[in-house]
Amino acid sequence: MSAQDKADLVIVANRLPVDRFRLPDGSHEWRRSPGGLVTALEPVMRSGDGAWIGWPGSPDDDLEPFVEDGMQLVPVHLSAQEVEEFYEGFSNGTLWPLYHDVVAKPEFHREWWDAYVTVNRRFAERVASVAAKGATVWVQDYQLQLVPQMLRDLRSDLSIGFYLHIPFPPAELFSQLPWRRQILEGLLGADLIGFQRTGAAANFVRLVRSRVGHKTHRDTITLPEGRVVRAAAFPISIDSAGFEELARSEGVTRRAEEIRRALGSPRKIFLGIDRLDYTKGIYARLKAFGELIRDGRLDVEDAVFVQVATPSRERVEQYRILRDDIDRLVGQINGDLGRIGRPAISYMHSSYPREEMAALYRAADIMVVTPYRDGMNLVAKEYVACRFENDGALVLSEFAGAADELKQAWLINPYDINGIKDALMAAFHSDAKEQTKRMRAMRKTIVEHDVAEWAASFLSCLEEADSLRGRA
Repeated sequence: MSAQDKADLVIVANRLPVDRFRLPDGSHEWRRSPGGLVTALEPVMRSGDGAWIGWPGSPDDDLEPFVEDGMQLVPVHLSAQEVEEFYEGFSNGTLWPLYHDVVAKPEFHREWWDAYVTVNRRFAERVASVAAKGATVWVQDYQLQLVPQMLRDLRSDLSIGFYLHIPFPPAELFSQLPWRRQILEGLLGADLIGFQRTGAAANFVRLVRSRVGHKTHRDTITLPEGRVVRAAAFPISIDSAGFEELARSEGVTRRAEEIRRALGSPRKIFLGIDRLDYTKGIYARLKAFGELIRDGRLDVEDAVFVQVATPSRERVEQYRILRDDIDRLVGQINGDLGRIGRPAISYMHSSYPREEMAALYRAADIMVVTPYRDGMNLVAKEYVACRFENDGALVLSEFAGAADELKQAWLINPYDINGIKDALMAAFHSDAKEQTKRMRAMRKTIVEHDVAEWAASFLSCLEEADSLRGRA
């Protein structure tokens, strides 16, 4: 990029906000990725002369910066080995399980760490070459936790924010990480560090005090050179108005009715929509539903469970095992308890466009979101946004960040299968008056705190932190 093309706002994420598709004639085109982060940050980028830095999604693609749909996109190259060691290895084989309460055992490999350092440095150097003097840089998520300090070493003039989209673990778990101090110091390069939950921010501050030795007070950390870093909760949200508009559309309404008919027009439809991941609690919720059918508390003539499991990290052995386990469980439940034309569970291992998801949200009477640990879980908020008639019920894990805001859901401990069963039955038997009372309160929350408000709140606090830093 030339000097005149330098960006005043730089978003840094593991992936670019577009996916590359091969067309029938052999050519390629870029399409915008689905997801709340792109929705939230696109208007901010457009208004702020912004650029987005990220990996284009396939190894060994060495692409030049390009403009797509009015957005300045700056690709970062990763080799196949770096994808294996940095992304599949350290990011998703070490950090992901560690940050999710060790639901699966994390692996600690020195070569994975070396790749993580190398790739983070490449991202930091790319940002340093793209950002205008005094620019604002917003780094996203666990794959890039070393970038803030690396970038500050390169460009002390920048205002740097970091946001962690997944949980941040307590000290007992984080301390297992051989490179714990390096991660903490990497994050402290930011002026503002955002987390999903207040407890996660407090975990971070305590760890900095005990492991690095910096002075802390409430949500602030004072570094030896006098710079102050703030760590606080900024719960992410969704484009609630956009989801409601989609849910009200004629096409989605018609499709929701088709889904109910295709399922045999049962009295109640339970719905789970998740990425196929061991943190999501899919196996336990389906087991609980199967037991309700087996025990006679529910009947397949009255209720069906629709579970959508979006394919995820299928090259990783743990994910292949999880898929096989769920396939077997669904087959067993349907074989033992289903009837002709009436399976107990309708299971789909596939991804669907936003319109189909909205139709599923409209068709479902009870949304079941039971992760063992989740930074937020936007599916819960999407369901609430689509229930514009203030009906429907949400069964939600207390270990999802969304539980802090959607307090009117039926909250459960995802490790307690009997508790899940009781909550499913309570939601099943709830009357219209109770559903309306709960759903109206939850909808008020997500309308007032949508994804645009989340982005504006973080960037406003970052600007305030920058002014306190006294940068000229």
